[in-house]
Amino acid sequence: MTECVVITTSVAGREDAHRVAGALVEERLAACVQVSAIESHYRWAGEVEQASELLLTIKTSAERALAVQARILALHSYAVPEVLVTPVIGGAADYLDWIAEQVRPAS
Repeated sequence: MTECVVITTSVAGREDAHRVAGALVEERLAACVQVSAIESHYRWAGEVEQASELLLTIKTSAERALAVQARILALHSYAVPEVLVTPVIGGAADYLDWIAEQVRPAS
């Protein structure tokens, strides 16, 4: 079974979400990207802020994680985008195998 990870990033709106998610799946860097509406509260430039954002939950293999991170950073509109990589310690074997198959480079 291939080691999988979940990567999260948040974006400002639907256009950003579609651009990032579409590129990651099209380029076989991610098997699936889920987009969820969230409200974020954070400190930025010395001020407490809040914003409506979209959270991208990205499923990929551990070996593709650095490439996913680089692609997110290249596509992202934020000065300091969130990119968090979380290892998957278990799950349905068929689903984890599907993720691995989807992110293999096309031959």
